[in-house]
Amino acid sequence: MAAGTAHRSGVADAPVRTGGRALAAYAARAEASEGRAHPEPGCPMRTPFQRDRDRIVHATAFRRLTYKTQVFVFHEGDHYRTRLTHSLEVAQIARAIARMLGLDEDLAEALALAHDLGHPPFGHAGERALAAAMRAYGGFDHNAQSLKVVTRLERKYAGFDGLNLSLETLEGLAKHNGPLIGSGHDAVRRAIAEAGLGGRLYASAQAPAEAQAAALADDIAYNSHDLDDGLRAGLIRLEDLDGVPLAGAFVAQLPRAGLERQRAIYEINRRIITVMIDDAVRESRRRLAHLRDQSLEGVRAAPEPVVALTAQRHAEAQGLKDYLYANVYRHARVMAIMRSAEAIVCDLFERYVREPATMPGDWRAAAERASDGARAAVVADFVAGMTDRYAISEHRRLFDATPDLR
Repeated sequence: MAAGTAHRSGVADAPVRTGGRALAAYAARAEASEGRAHPEPGCPMRTPFQRDRDRIVHATAFRRLTYKTQVFVFHEGDHYRTRLTHSLEVAQIARAIARMLGLDEDLAEALALAHDLGHPPFGHAGERALAAAMRAYGGFDHNAQSLKVVTRLERKYAGFDGLNLSLETLEGLAKHNGPLIGSGHDAVRRAIAEAGLGGRLYASAQAPAEAQAAALADDIAYNSHDLDDGLRAGLIRLEDLDGVPLAGAFVAQLPRAGLERQRAIYEINRRIITVMIDDAVRESRRRLAHLRDQSLEGVRAAPEPVVALTAQRHAEAQGLKDYLYANVYRHARVMAIMRSAEAIVCDLFERYVREPATMPGDWRAAAERASDGARAAVVADFVAGMTDRYAISEHRRLFDATPDLR
C-alpha cells in the first residue's frame, strides 16, 4: 500500500502525526483513517482529523453560530452563551476528557466544534418551528442538518460539495446521540443516504470513543452554562438552588458572607464542570479497562457507551437538567420570546415556499425548479442556515410587523 493511502477505502490522506503523544489502543487513529468520500491529496502538515477541525472552523456555518441562540437571543446581553461560545466550551471539555483517556484530541475537538452546525436560528424554538413546517416532508432534525451541512450545503471547494471530512468524523457526527437504531434516527439515516455514505459509517454500532467524549462534553457544558446564564439573567436565584442536584451541594459550600454574587455563580459553574469531568474520566477508565477488544473495533462493538458518567452522577445531571427545563427553558419570559421566534421562522418558511422569488440568488433558483417536497427541503435548508439577526431582518423585509423578541 502506498504511503498516504487510507487502509480500507483507498482514499488518499496523509497519515502525519504531530506532537508524538501516544494514544491508547482503543483510540481512533488518524494514520488508520478510512479516508474521505472524495479522494484528495494528503496534507504534509496535519493529520486527517486536524484537517477536519480546520475545515470546520473555516466553514460559513461555523461563523454563523456567533449569532445563533443558545438560550437567550443575541441582543439580550453580551455575556450570554451563543451557539458559538457553547461549541467552544464543548470543545475544551471534550479535549480534556480525550487527553486523560488517551484518545485523539483533534477528532474529539472537531466533533465538538461541528455538532451544532445544523442548528437553526432561535435555538430549540427554531427547531420546533421547522419540524412542524416540515412534518409532511420528512421532518427536521438539527443533528441530521449538521451532517447535511458538512456533506452537501457548504460550498467552498472546487472538487466537491460539503467539507469532505474523514469518515471517522462523519461517523461521530452522525452518531452524536448514539447508534442509529430505531425510528428516532430516520432523519440522520436519510442524510447519510443522501450523502452517498450508506453502509460506510457503522450506523448500528457505538460511536468512536472520541465522539462519545464530545457528546458527553455537550451535556456537561450546557448543564453548567445554562445554569450560569439563568442565574445571570435573574430567572433563578442562588437561594432557589437548595436541594437541586449537583448545584445545591456547591451552593451550600460557598462562604456565607463577603462573596460577590458573580463570583459565587462562577464558583458553582466551575465546580460542576470539574466534578463531572472527573467522574466521566474515572467511569470511562473503568469501562475501557473492561473492554474485551482494546481497539476502535472493540469500542464500536461494546454493548454500552465506553465514555460515560457513573449512574449516580448521571442521575444528578438529569436532575439538574430537569430543574433547568422547568425553571429556565420554560420560564415565562423565555417562553414568550421563543413563541415569537417560532412565529418568525414559520412565517419565513411559509412565505418562501409560497413565493420562492423572495429568496436570494441560488436559493431562489433551486426552489423554483423543485417539486413541492423538494422545494420545502430547500427552504428548510435556507432558513436553518440563518442567524437570529438575519431571520429578524428577513422578516422585517417581508412582513409589515415583526415581533420584538424582548
